[in-house]
Amino acid sequence: MSDIKMKPVDVVVVGSGVAGSIMAMELANAGLSVVCLERGRLMSEADFAKPSVYDELKFERHSDIFQNLSRETITFRNHGGERALPMRELGSFKPGEMVGGSAVHWGGNARRFLPHDFEIRSRITERYGAGFIAEHSTIQDWGVTWDDVEPYYDQFEHIYGVGGKAGNLNGEIQAGGNPYEGPRSREYPNPPTQRAPQGAVFANAAEELGYVPYQGAAAAMTQDYQNLYKVHLLQCQRGGFCSSHVCAEGAKANPMSAVLPALFKQKNFELRPLCNVVKVNKDSTGKKATGVTYIDAKGREVEQPASIVVLSSYCFNNVRLLLVSGIGKPYDPVSGRGVVGRNYSYQAGGRVQVFFDDREFNPFIGGGQCNTSIDEFNGDVIDRGPLGFVGGAYVNTSSPGASPIKTKPVPYGTPRWGSEWKKAVARNYRRTLGIHIHASCMSYRHNYLDLDPTYKDAFGLPLLRMTFDWHSNEKKMVKWVTEKCVEIAKVMNPANISSRDKGDKYSIVPYQSTHNVGGAVMGADPCTSVVNKYLQSWDVSNLFVVGGSAFPQNAANGPTETIGMLACWAADGIKELYLRNPGSMV
Repeated sequence: MSDIKMKPVDVVVVGSGVAGSIMAMELANAGLSVVCLERGRLMSEADFAKPSVYDELKFERHSDIFQNLSRETITFRNHGGERALPMRELGSFKPGEMVGGSAVHWGGNARRFLPHDFEIRSRITERYGAGFIAEHSTIQDWGVTWDDVEPYYDQFEHIYGVGGKAGNLNGEIQAGGNPYEGPRSREYPNPPTQRAPQGAVFANAAEELGYVPYQGAAAAMTQDYQNLYKVHLLQCQRGGFCSSHVCAEGAKANPMSAVLPALFKQKNFELRPLCNVVKVNKDSTGKKATGVTYIDAKGREVEQPASIVVLSSYCFNNVRLLLVSGIGKPYDPVSGRGVVGRNYSYQAGGRVQVFFDDREFNPFIGGGQCNTSIDEFNGDVIDRGPLGFVGGAYVNTSSPGASPIKTKPVPYGTPRWGSEWKKAVARNYRRTLGIHIHASCMSYRHNYLDLDPTYKDAFGLPLLRMTFDWHSNEKKMVKWVTEKCVEIAKVMNPANISSRDKGDKYSIVPYQSTHNVGGAVMGADPCTSVVNKYLQSWDVSNLFVVGGSAFPQNAANGPTETIGMLACWAADGIKELYLRNPGSMV
């Protein structure tokens, strides 16, 4: 029995990140009473005023706005034969812990997935045959098509003020954009970023080899902009400190800057920070959610009744809440049965670092995903039959701006410390650029999430356990793309080229990306998915699970824009279908 039982509301939303803030805004706009519960604290613009917002030690190294691992973490192992151990320090990824979630510190990479990505198993099978898909791969179609979701990508881009240049407008290829993207219904709401000097060097080399460079889409404003929610965002000044930091200019779109100012004006909306949800409550049938239970800032157990429950927290927490609440059948990698925790995936990739004697740049200036890209190695653009792998990558050279403590590339073979290392850092800081490989990652039978049998969190609940390692498919794909990037680098006439991938075995120690997906995936079959095409639980019809947890596998193009799109799509489904006829929508 909870210490406190709150007044019932129409909707309780768990998490205030990209998905949660949009879900709350759309449902509150529809006239529903909405309570949003966020485990992190509410911070104001004053907390990120200049110059303190540029404190790289505080925000990047000491993890001020990231998850508190002393209270809750995950355990990790590469395979089922190992004992999983707790992640004691943030490394490979950095889930957020404040109002706005992980998107508050994202870099602004706002790319749509490709049409191919939503029907990947069908399309691969059709083009190459079912035997082309790797053994033990569990990749699957999403249950939606490009035509279903394109309007919701457009909606998200007009909420987040994404800047770019259309490459495919209603089926007609446009100069200056990405010719390989899916057809768009209209142009971006903002113009693309200006090409940086590093990007110009990369573009010239790529064009010489026959590739088509374009400016990658960015959610850092390229001009002052008023979004769909009538929130004003300011033009980015390219002052750096974007990823792992909150924008001091209010130019990077995120829940705090683009959605919450409008949401706070809704009289039927309430945000409760420092509230850690520990369970989804169900009625006696187990088929209907009655609300959630959370621990508040005073340590009290509170019950929040609601007619609709939306789980829209980070990938790990969505999956963990389903498991501890007994919703959906947990995945068993031995039998291959069960769905909750199935198809966990991550983001593959690598980098080719190029060093010059005769060129200098200013790496301190940049940010907001100012990058120049090519897409010839992505999706089904390439003929993968002779190459023998599924998936692909986009490749870019970015100008991320200042992170001078962590960003010190030096040529391969340089000592890792001492006077020679210092000399190499000083010499190369202004004479280098990176060619980054941002690659897809397929799902496999033995990569999954479940509850750890040993370790518990501060509330006595089992931690989430991750079992994950790279597959030969991703290793082969990254190796091939890396070779292509080295070819581009050689055209630049550099003094030195150093290449690096993510290693033979996945390590949770070095930072790679906060792009964890899967575990509560969407699909057309309840035997292989947790939620249907509308992100509605197959088992509990008034429960919706929205976010990166819904991805059946990960595409190359970064998950944030697709997470935002799914929130727009799911909210529309609730408003247009569920509210008119509560119950299963499929």
